[in-house]
Amino acid sequence: MNVTPELDLTIGYINQRIDPSVNLHAEIERLKKEKNAVLLAHYYQEPEIQDMADYIGDSLGLARKAAETSADIIVFAGVHFMAETAKILNPNKKVLLPDLNAGCSLADACPADEFEVFKAAHPGHIVISYINCSAATKAQSDIICTSSNAEHIVSQIPADQPIIFAPDRNLGGYINRKLGRNMVLWDGVCIVHQTFSEQKLVRLKARYEGVPVLAHPECDAPILRHADFIGSTSQIRSYAVTSNHDLFIVATEEGILHQMQKDSPNKSFIPAPPESGCNCSQCPHMRLNTVEKLYLCLLHELPEITMDEGIRIKALAPINRMLEMSKSIA
Repeated sequence: MNVTPELDLTIGYINQRIDPSVNLHAEIERLKKEKNAVLLAHYYQEPEIQDMADYIGDSLGLARKAAETSADIIVFAGVHFMAETAKILNPNKKVLLPDLNAGCSLADACPADEFEVFKAAHPGHIVISYINCSAATKAQSDIICTSSNAEHIVSQIPADQPIIFAPDRNLGGYINRKLGRNMVLWDGVCIVHQTFSEQKLVRLKARYEGVPVLAHPECDAPILRHADFIGSTSQIRSYAVTSNHDLFIVATEEGILHQMQKDSPNKSFIPAPPESGCNCSQCPHMRLNTVEKLYLCLLHELPEITMDEGIRIKALAPINRMLEMSKSIA
């Protein structure tokens, strides 16, 4: 094998030829045990990675697991802000991300310097930031939330307290409508949840009359208006398990369908259609992580997440507030 363990920052991962005779699954398991490493994976990862994970979940569940783990190394099969969150919670542990270029359109849409100006223009507001943002943006926030706990957290804030909600305008708008709030919204969106077509969804609902639509609150308001259930990925998964229906239309990144099908092998799931004919319901950032990159990441313990300690400490406080305020959520 041609061993070149140095990380090439131009591509964001170790570019090394792997001997095709290597059993990657077996090697990943061996390396995890040898290095006392834990593999955390988001529902939007490719099914092969999901099946190897020690824990799979949504952002709230992953944050909790990252806070609880006794592993020496955390390998995060997700995107950059998720690995950053693990590092914020575990400054003395090594946190690895198979591909540093695995970003997030929401995080990218809220640069910390621009957010600082936005925040200054709204004095007296507290800042609730969706976890899909950079560590530098988290450091300017009062409370972090996820799609699983956003409503729960906002409902704990007095009605007369002005709030800035960033960076997802769709999630913030959904909470505003549901709770009757008037939070000031940063104008960011998820490129995957933005692509679903209302017109095609209406036609699909007409074709499958009575089939429930399950939607993530990152979707545009017109999509949410047609939903029978709105929730995070873990909440969508749980709903399908307990529902008496055996067919569902699902409006979120299609990686979740793998776990939903495993939960309920006798049920069927139809991905909500995107506006174009492309495979737009797959997050291109999430799918940058591959089994090959995961193996090389564990083998060489690169790429590693690092950050300024001052930013880490400032970002830790709002994450801890989220975890404290969400204790009652299963």
